[in-house]
Amino acid sequence: MILVIVGVLLVWGISTYNGFVKKQEAMTTAWGQVENVYQRRADLVPNLVALVKNYAKYEQSTLIAVTEARARATSVKVNTDEFDDMEFASYESAQKELSNSLSRLLVTIENYPDLKASDNYLTLQAQLAGCENRILTERERFNEAAMDYNQSIRKFPANMIAKLCGFERRPYFEADAGVEKAPETF
Repeated sequence: MILVIVGVLLVWGISTYNGFVKKQEAMTTAWGQVENVYQRRADLVPNLVALVKNYAKYEQSTLIAVTEARARATSVKVNTDEFDDMEFASYESAQKELSNSLSRLLVTIENYPDLKASDNYLTLQAQLAGCENRILTERERFNEAAMDYNQSIRKFPANMIAKLCGFERRPYFEADAGVEKAPETF
């Protein structure tokens, strides 16, 4: 009888552990997709900067800011084995900085009607818009995978196996501070 109980507990423990590994790998795969779409956006930035340089020779500071933000965004890496909260926040911050500098660049472009009419610009703008949509989608998928994983390691009695084997909570992408307030219009 004791042997049967030990056997059942052993099978349950192995099954639970393997479930955690499966969810952890799903989360790591989702993170890979997040990095993939951020990299795609970063790859488009040099083309956009080069195109704008040809039209907007007086916007050097904006172009330099975009280039520097891209360099920072592509240099920050996250260890997917640990998903350290500080690394994750640093990565997210660098990506937000690139988003903000791209927004400033797009506002600058509004002053150049010839550039806005360029087929190359229109193509790049469509590709960037597509990247931003894919970024939102992949971040959402990552958050769903992280939620599934986080829930599974916190539920009793599986949380005992999680704690024993070192499975830890993983961070989520979060909205920017102040985004809950609607912008004021005049």
